[in-house]
Amino acid sequence: MDSEANAEITEQQVLDDIRRDERQRVEFKRSFIKTSDLAETIMAFANAEGGIIYLGVAEGPPPRLSGRIQQVGKQDRDNIHRAARDILVPPVRDMAIQEIEAEGKKVLAIVVPRSDRVHQHRNGKILVRRGSENVALRGEALDEAWIQRERPSFDDRPMLDAALEDLDPDRVGWYLDLTAEERGLPVDRSLPLEENLTRLDAIFADANGPVPRVAGILLFGRDPQRFVPQSEVRLARFQGTSSVNFIDRLECRRTLPQMIDEAERFVKRNTRVAAKVVGFERREITEYPYPAVREAITNAVTHRDYWRRGTEVRVSIFADRIEVQSPGRLPPPLTLATLGEEHVLRNELIAQLLFNIRYIERWNTGVERMRRQMREHGLQEPVFEEIGQTFRVTFYGPGESILDLITEEGVTDLKELGLNERQLEALRLMVNEGDEMTNRQYREMFDITARTALRDLKGLVEAGQVRQVGQGRSVRYVAG
Repeated sequence: MDSEANAEITEQQVLDDIRRDERQRVEFKRSFIKTSDLAETIMAFANAEGGIIYLGVAEGPPPRLSGRIQQVGKQDRDNIHRAARDILVPPVRDMAIQEIEAEGKKVLAIVVPRSDRVHQHRNGKILVRRGSENVALRGEALDEAWIQRERPSFDDRPMLDAALEDLDPDRVGWYLDLTAEERGLPVDRSLPLEENLTRLDAIFADANGPVPRVAGILLFGRDPQRFVPQSEVRLARFQGTSSVNFIDRLECRRTLPQMIDEAERFVKRNTRVAAKVVGFERREITEYPYPAVREAITNAVTHRDYWRRGTEVRVSIFADRIEVQSPGRLPPPLTLATLGEEHVLRNELIAQLLFNIRYIERWNTGVERMRRQMREHGLQEPVFEEIGQTFRVTFYGPGESILDLITEEGVTDLKELGLNERQLEALRLMVNEGDEMTNRQYREMFDITARTALRDLKGLVEAGQVRQVGQGRSVRYVAG
């Protein structure tokens, strides 16, 4: 709203707004309106997205203009200030008031910015703009408004029931080494633990001693979920396309970097890697571009709403898609339409700490990177949605057409590996037919000695094309 407050409103804009009638960010009020009624509309706009209140324009059926524009007087301007400052708690102070002449009559435009606080009428009402109506906030909707505006950010608040001993020096050392390696940041492992954590802003200097911040607990804690139980990540692999029966599941309860890594491993073991040997080439492709899925998981734990207790980040793997769900809608003023073009940091300290170790890049690049990686993989772009109080990213997979995704980058020239005809034929069976093969089966297939069979099979293992499973007489070979 800052740009709107400073922009001059013209007569043409007034007339166009009248023709389009009242809506989310436009309201009309008659001249000599009651101060209390005007305060309610100012409050509703400030508690929502902001907007313009035209004082001196009567309501009426659009696009009819005749008779709707009235002359405003000095009393109307005085009423605006009384409404915003004397009736609302806290007062709305940063409005802009412009006087415009429309069809020969003076109209006042009250430009109300979106507020960072929740404003209340002295009669107890709390209103918010919804469409062309001012709606009372109650129950969960009211709680959500207070969470989003009145409470401080969650990640930098001191965790008063934690102590320095609740942070793991080994995790701090790992982090410092990685910041030096990934970002070239100056670190000094010889400094006391407390000083290094202070430099990272991971602890708070309390009168009774150092207290970890929430971000410090989540990055370096020995048991982070003891203090922030909602910070866990839950993953599940379901049978088919619905969440009725699960095949595999995991509850991650560690530091944020550890959970991100663990979640990526879970996704890899629960999605397919398809391969086919054609002639002298092995073609291979993963079901999804793993970096894109990791990005979504990292964004979820970085930007989720940690004020929302009792709900965690969830990763669901189905036969046709992967869903990554994060508690909390997009923080204002970010919307689905502007996702990837602008950014808002809900948890600035967590984001900075993860940026230092290259778990995330600069703030507004991740969305476009996921889109590009899915396109380059031959899949549709991820779908971003807000469902209730949850943000969800969906990656749709290739289904049965997974081999169609293979590009030249997914091709291995087997001739360059020096494989002989026997090895190529065995590899075709193991890759294309899913066969397992023992030394005995191999030597019987090609009528060779056990020693020759062993040499060929070990050559396939060393070439990275198959892997050995089991030991002793139970050894068998499968496509790697």
